[in-house]
Amino acid sequence: MEKYKEIERSIIVRFRKEIWRRFTKAVRDYELIKEGDKVAVCISGGKDSFLLAKCIEELKKHGRVKFDVKYLVMNPGYNELNKKKIEENAKILNIDINYFESNIFDAVKDVKENPCYLCARMRRGNLYSFAKSLGCNKIALGHHFDDVIETTLLSIIYGGEIKGMMPKLHSDNFDGMELIRPLYLVREKDIKSWAKYNDLTFINCACKLTEKACHDENASKRLKIKNLIKKLEDENSFVPNNIFKSTENVNLDMMREYKSQGKRYNFLNEYDEKRNK
Repeated sequence: MEKYKEIERSIIVRFRKEIWRRFTKAVRDYELIKEGDKVAVCISGGKDSFLLAKCIEELKKHGRVKFDVKYLVMNPGYNELNKKKIEENAKILNIDINYFESNIFDAVKDVKENPCYLCARMRRGNLYSFAKSLGCNKIALGHHFDDVIETTLLSIIYGGEIKGMMPKLHSDNFDGMELIRPLYLVREKDIKSWAKYNDLTFINCACKLTEKACHDENASKRLKIKNLIKKLEDENSFVPNNIFKSTENVNLDMMREYKSQGKRYNFLNEYDEKRNK
């Protein structure tokens, strides 16, 4: 059996509970892919986006909903080694990629304040633009369960706000386009196990600006949060799910203030009225 077929089988059989069922549950529960959609799967070169590509491919082959798919690889300025690794993995996994160039890394290299934020916005804009040129109405990104809970804690601890990562979003700048996250319920540890089981290696941190931060807790707030969650999970296995569920169980009656659709609401606005009800 060819290697890519063994890899596909591992998703459906060996990792059915950990990956396939969680992937299909997210697609179903959050209505991520609908009849007639044309989805652009955005492959960065890491384990998450390559797994996403294979899951979407399997869903297209075996799912009940009929949709089309394109596999996008944007080169924002990778070195030749990383570029070659992405191309090799695409061949191993039998993924027909649509490759396009950009110069984002060069554009942000001299930015002093928050270059990562600018880079992320520029990358997403380029992906939306190229996907739309191919006739797609959705882009799919490889964010997983751990990204979701880490982002939630990052917002609280470093951003001073309670804000999660949504399973799908309408684009503000590209009319008719949506962003979806089909690996929303899949744990990162299971993605790592899938890669190890199939003897696959992927690029990790491809940005020269943040290469140090990928491995240094002192330089990366996200890594600090990741390690904090791991420590808490070692003590109490329910911690990751509790963080995830907290954004589903928001008790607005016990919030001093909250924001919705750009408008702020303060508990004092209805404080006395509620007492008299």
